[in-house]
Amino acid sequence: MTLPATHPLLDGRTASSPLVTTYRGTRGPVTPVWFMRQAGRSLPEYRELRVGTRMLDACLDPAMASEITLQPVRRHHVDAGIFFSDIVIPLKLAGVDVEIVPGRGPVLGKPVRTLADVQALPAPDGADFSAIQAGVALTVAELGSTPLIGFAGAPFTLAAYLVEGGPSKDHIRARTLMHADPEAWEGLLSWAADVTGRFLRAQLEAGASAAQLFDSWVGSLSKADYVERVAPFSRAALAPIRDLDVPVVHFGVGSGEVLKEMHEVGADVVGVDWRIPLDVASARLGGGVTVQGNVDPALLAAPWPVLEAHVLDVLRRGRSAPAHVLNLGHGVPPETDPDVLSRIVALVHEQGSAAEDLEVEEA
Repeated sequence: MTLPATHPLLDGRTASSPLVTTYRGTRGPVTPVWFMRQAGRSLPEYRELRVGTRMLDACLDPAMASEITLQPVRRHHVDAGIFFSDIVIPLKLAGVDVEIVPGRGPVLGKPVRTLADVQALPAPDGADFSAIQAGVALTVAELGSTPLIGFAGAPFTLAAYLVEGGPSKDHIRARTLMHADPEAWEGLLSWAADVTGRFLRAQLEAGASAAQLFDSWVGSLSKADYVERVAPFSRAALAPIRDLDVPVVHFGVGSGEVLKEMHEVGADVVGVDWRIPLDVASARLGGGVTVQGNVDPALLAAPWPVLEAHVLDVLRRGRSAPAHVLNLGHGVPPETDPDVLSRIVALVHEQGSAAEDLEVEEA
């Protein structure tokens, strides 16, 4: 099966957009820019809209999710929207008892810690993604030539939440299960890969022009554990969308030691967090892979001359890759001044893509 003829990548709306062409490896006259977590808590219009609505309910309300997705595109003039959702949404839609607890994050009704627990998980093919597809369709209709990115959590990150029962700093229960009960681990990661693949495909078929796979907790793994016990399932999660010919980005926090391996699971673009410079990341990837990143979110609250110099340095280092999409090294902190994000977009667009033109102006 292929995408419908009315899909934005096929009907002329987004195939030649700066984001999509850059994701496909062609460096254009302007570096595209968008921000992870660009929709949400940093925007006053988002906070106003969300009053009285729980997080997962907002994600599953097509009109609300669409409006939240569109807000930063209107305000910042970024080169892409990313669909407003949450990493645990596919778990919830598959029938897992999970809620977002304010101030804490995703909390599971019952952790998954044994083979019996894995076998008791609901069948992934029972997940109903119709609300997600409706939200994507509403959003794409408003975005026009601006592409929408669909996203999902990678199997390891989903498994970490399922095993821990909620947020964790070191994911030690998940890492223990990986070694203590390989059968349970493989069953859990296979289940998570199945759910993730279905979730990504639903968004793409509904009109998203690219996909990003987030492995938020990959930095807690050794390289050997990632290669042997995680990467095969991330590859499996991307398998259901390979026939759609859409660009795929793979991003992980603390992933500097496994960038090459993350690319090899089937990604076209590798997102880089703030811990290593983009030119170093590009070298680790062999110099032939499009990169995304990697402005340090901490610097969003720094004086403008400091942030400006940092953004320009990221652009310079991004020249070491065949193509580069500017983004953050992780998500927008909730206390960020939205005007700073708009100013970054304007700066990046003004610079074009010529490295020799990237000069810091007086504040």
